[in-house]
Amino acid sequence: MRDAVKRLGGDPDKINPVCPVDLVIDHSVAVDQARTPDAREKNEELEYHRNFERFQFLKWGQNAFNNFLIVPPDSGIVHQVNLEYLARVVFNRGGLLYPDSVVGTDSHTTMINGLGVVGWGVGGIEAESVMLGEAISMVLPQVVGFRLTGKLSEVATATDLVLTVTKMLRKRGVVGKFVEFFGPGCEHLSLSDRATVANMAPEYGATMGYFPMDEQTIKYLRLTGRPEENVKYIEAYLRAQGLFRVYDGSQPDANYTGEILELDLGSVQPCLAGPKRPHDHVLLSEMQQDWNSCLTNKVGFKGFGLPTDKVGAKGEFTYKGEKHALNHGSVVIAAITSCTNTSNPEGMIAAGILARNAVKKGLSVKPYIKTSLSPGSEVAQRYFKESGVGEYLEKLGFYIAGYGCMTCIGNSGELSDEVANAITKNDIIAAAVLSGNRNFEARIHPLVRASYLASPALVVSYALAGTVNKNFETEPLGKGADGKDVFLRDIWPSKQEILDTTSKYVKAEYFKDVYDRISKGTSRWNALTTTNDKIYSWTPSTYIHNPPFFTTFEKALPKTKKIENAYVLCSFGDFITTDHISPAGKITKNSPAGRYLIAKGVEEKDFNTFGSRRGRDLTYVLLI
Repeated sequence: MRDAVKRLGGDPDKINPVCPVDLVIDHSVAVDQARTPDAREKNEELEYHRNFERFQFLKWGQNAFNNFLIVPPDSGIVHQVNLEYLARVVFNRGGLLYPDSVVGTDSHTTMINGLGVVGWGVGGIEAESVMLGEAISMVLPQVVGFRLTGKLSEVATATDLVLTVTKMLRKRGVVGKFVEFFGPGCEHLSLSDRATVANMAPEYGATMGYFPMDEQTIKYLRLTGRPEENVKYIEAYLRAQGLFRVYDGSQPDANYTGEILELDLGSVQPCLAGPKRPHDHVLLSEMQQDWNSCLTNKVGFKGFGLPTDKVGAKGEFTYKGEKHALNHGSVVIAAITSCTNTSNPEGMIAAGILARNAVKKGLSVKPYIKTSLSPGSEVAQRYFKESGVGEYLEKLGFYIAGYGCMTCIGNSGELSDEVANAITKNDIIAAAVLSGNRNFEARIHPLVRASYLASPALVVSYALAGTVNKNFETEPLGKGADGKDVFLRDIWPSKQEILDTTSKYVKAEYFKDVYDRISKGTSRWNALTTTNDKIYSWTPSTYIHNPPFFTTFEKALPKTKKIENAYVLCSFGDFITTDHISPAGKITKNSPAGRYLIAKGVEEKDFNTFGSRRGRDLTYVLLI
């Protein structure tokens, strides 16, 4: 835009955000290296190598624009960084106070609704329009009320809650609507639990999944190290405006649109979602039965269409000198990943305690399973270390692989050649278990046909089990060091231990320290060199270029042409998602995209992902 304005004789400085814009670079790091102490360092190094042209362009923008903040790569996931650091809750412009609101170019922007901030995801063009002063318009939405009562049981997690809510709201139908959670049950949900529920609004179809502000909001602001003077005026403003929720019965419930859904939190049971969609809810107790029915069901969202004589297929292979075998349902990827759950300290601590209990019992994870830990911010690393549970996650292979979206966006990296060959040669339906929010077909990895969403603790559990074809009630995870069977119930942490550990080791000083350093930039980011020019110096690139529509248009608006004899370009069936239309994950060598890049002189190791190559219009259109 600046190039175009300059070409037409205008002032290029007029192209500048008019409202605060925060850019978090979080979807470009991949799990190339896993299960090693240097995994994070190696992955970050590769990320900068592959994305140098993109990062250099962004670094130029950081210097060229005002009202613009960049959170560098490998610092965290945008929604978690927003929750823990960026969100204002109440803006203060020279003494004028007004509620925070945000639009983001990622659908899971809704996570901030857990903090009581109105926000949702929009397209890139809409966001850029807002930056240049245009308002976002929308039809006034219906607001569906969702009443929560009771409190979660001893074994239920926030992940179990959001997967249950997702199933309920998909059945209700809330596309294009706001959902507001209310009722006495909200009082028993931590802010992190609420953010977990709000994050998956796109999966249950709503524009937003909103929680009103209350004492938990104020408590969280203090926990995450927001300045005390800010916290005080935020609370005072909310109370004065009637925006502060209390649960003593003095405030009437709002009037919601149509029927009100209701859920007793005490009825929520441990569960997963899969194998192909985030709202295909499966109780943990029914997981084995559901998996086996999926194998022979006709191909669809709950089936793979296997002939009965193929159900017992086996793929034998040797990995690091040991013989192993894959069956349908064998876990080949287990990832604690994505903002949905890594922003929830209780969920992360639960995984760590379970790992500790498992290691002390003598359990281990098969060496060929690609295990990874991708927290949404460095704060997790601090409380893992201080509480002592981090070392046990590492002993099970869950080393920190990076601070980014990673596996959930499809940046799971390569499987070992031995595992990949065993899958392809024997047509094995392998499984991934991840603490993410999306599990559409082939999103996690092109060779992994089944993906299940689960809590961080269940991710570790299934890594230990090595298969999703297991009944945890009747079958052990494995043999302990003493030769006795170890069941999941033997290592599952108590709710009180989780809460006590979280309370003791998740501290405001960690948040302050981490985000003070992030605001100054990382060493690799600060080492990037670029110009201080107001106009970018374009160079040949398969990642970015000056879009042709900015190089040709003139001041005078072109005459509009009638659209005649138009016809449908594409007609899609039910539940075609953006993942199907505009993929974000791995580019394979033999795909049209891979062949195109090879023809352009790009080596396979530098293919990167679809998501990383979206910035150049021609390249991306040809890739998909």
